[in-house]
Amino acid sequence: MEPVPVLPVETPANSESDGHKPTLVRGLGLLDSVLLLVSGIIGSSIFLTAKDIAGPLPQPVLFLLVWVLGALISLCACFAFAELGSMFPDSGGQYIYLREAYGDLIAFLYGWMLFAVANGGSIAALSVASAAYLGQVVPFVSQEHVLFTVLGVAFTRAHLLGLLLIAILTFVNVVGLRWGALLQNVSTWTKFAAMSSFVVLGFAIGKGHWSNFQSHGLPVTSGMGPMQLFSALGVGLIAVFWAYDGWVYITWVAGEVKEPRRNVPLAMVLGVVVVGIIYIAMNLTYMYALPLSEIAKHETIAHASAAVLFSPHAAGLLSLMIAVSCFSAAATCTLSGGRVYLAMAQDGVFFRRMAVIHPQWRTPAFSLIGQGIWAGVLTLSGRYDQLYTYVIFGMVLSYTLTVIGLFLLRWRRPDIPRPYRCTGYPWLPAIYIFIGAAWTLNTIITRPHEAFWGTFIVLIGIPGYLYWKRSNRKAVSG
Repeated sequence: MEPVPVLPVETPANSESDGHKPTLVRGLGLLDSVLLLVSGIIGSSIFLTAKDIAGPLPQPVLFLLVWVLGALISLCACFAFAELGSMFPDSGGQYIYLREAYGDLIAFLYGWMLFAVANGGSIAALSVASAAYLGQVVPFVSQEHVLFTVLGVAFTRAHLLGLLLIAILTFVNVVGLRWGALLQNVSTWTKFAAMSSFVVLGFAIGKGHWSNFQSHGLPVTSGMGPMQLFSALGVGLIAVFWAYDGWVYITWVAGEVKEPRRNVPLAMVLGVVVVGIIYIAMNLTYMYALPLSEIAKHETIAHASAAVLFSPHAAGLLSLMIAVSCFSAAATCTLSGGRVYLAMAQDGVFFRRMAVIHPQWRTPAFSLIGQGIWAGVLTLSGRYDQLYTYVIFGMVLSYTLTVIGLFLLRWRRPDIPRPYRCTGYPWLPAIYIFIGAAWTLNTIITRPHEAFWGTFIVLIGIPGYLYWKRSNRKAVSG
């Protein structure tokens, strides 16, 4: 395993004229930023999504092509976000970009969606998943041991361990950026080592077959017409986009990145490229183990591949790898999410206490604690996975609106310094807008139930926005 990078000495993120108000610190270097982004993207999806892609795309070339397309499409958005990050190098990231482009309400609804479901649900889901996979090796924490049932939801020892992991991650991040980043870096390097071992040993000593990469005389398109091929690629991209989601995390902590105008854009681009390479390597290993017709039958493709390449006993070691991967992603969600709620509270549109930066630890302590408590509530509810499916289309819509915001800000505020200017502007961001809008519209048409409840979850934040806005005006005028 690579040595854990030593964090640079922390320096103030900004200066205050009165010299007394505590500030965040810029303690994340470029390597820390790349690790944060990569860790946030790679959770459990790479170990589960191959089945959903191999079904509609049964040819090796198409199966791998959709992963390359996912990386390229994500990069189109990253280039746009990179310019916005160089313009507004402050904690809050996408929340700030939306605020500057569309005003307080749209930005608040995005932040509310993160807090209520998207980020809080991710922390809950990843923590419980980490515990559940650990339970495959340590039966004591298995999901089979039901402690009690509330409203039809079975609460297991895995849920209890998930709550403990949330508490640990929250505490470590509260007591300092250095400790939070160190925990994230150690878990990320551990994840890299495990995945690298799986790939290298899989090809070196695994009992796979190179014939699995052949099309066996069938046409690449498998007889599909242009529209059928386009539709199949679109279905495959749904799972791929899920797997690549998370590259936005680095923008949330921009206020604590050293040289943010340079490092935030660079980390986004480098991080997505690194993730793309890792994903392709993992999928090549799956294909070496099993033909695509078999991959399409296995929900947990990583376990199935390990059993073929090595032995059925290897599943335990693979469960540990997935547990570490989920824990690492949860660490990134915890560190990053609290910075968005800090920015919202500082704008007067969220709980006032969350605007406070701890004078000793120099972290958004109360924002992190509030996030941890809510993630715990979602864990106890057992509904975090279901809730997250409701807001997936809202997350993609928020990315699309942010990229549109790049065009608006180029027109409205051309005077803002832009150390990095979007690569391929205007064509590459326009491509992402088209794809993001089409995907969002398709979700609304094909999954109206999820789209309705996702919209409902977002809009119920409006009364809160009005309340906090009025309270803030009273506080300022008083």
